[in-house]
Amino acid sequence: MERAMPGRSGIGRRLLAGLTFAVALTVSLPAAMAQDATPAAKDAAPAAKSDVPPLKIELNRLEPAGEACRTYMLVDNSRGPALKSLKVDLFAFDTEGVAQKRLAVELGPVQEKKTVVRLFDFAGLACPKIGRLLLNDVLACEGGDATRETCLERIEPATKTSAAFDR
Repeated sequence: MERAMPGRSGIGRRLLAGLTFAVALTVSLPAAMAQDATPAAKDAAPAAKSDVPPLKIELNRLEPAGEACRTYMLVDNSRGPALKSLKVDLFAFDTEGVAQKRLAVELGPVQEKKTVVRLFDFAGLACPKIGRLLLNDVLACEGGDATRETCLERIEPATKTSAAFDR
């Protein structure tokens, strides 16, 4: 009788050890794989974001031009690659926050590591009525590996006027 029990006990121990090993692999292997994948994913995302230089667009001046408001935009690409085209969709809001005019404006081309000033008019809108200028969207962005989405992410709006300028 004692002889039969140790045999069962040996098989039971081996079975238990194998089962424990299988459970340990099942639990630790995915965790180890996740740890291996996570740093690369974490490192890749911030590196890509930090590698993209900002594209500063400043609402620099508003001045009357007959029945229009002449708008001066400073495009600072001093740290970025050349852009063949940078077409933006702008909305002018009055001082009450009501949308007044929509305008598509070509701000390019902008040379590599260069700052330029672009002028355009909001026809039929008096400058004192402009309370806010919204960069609604990027309609076109061409140059290097630029896309509409990456250009929009790069843009940092600023203003030197009494009107706000944001995206």
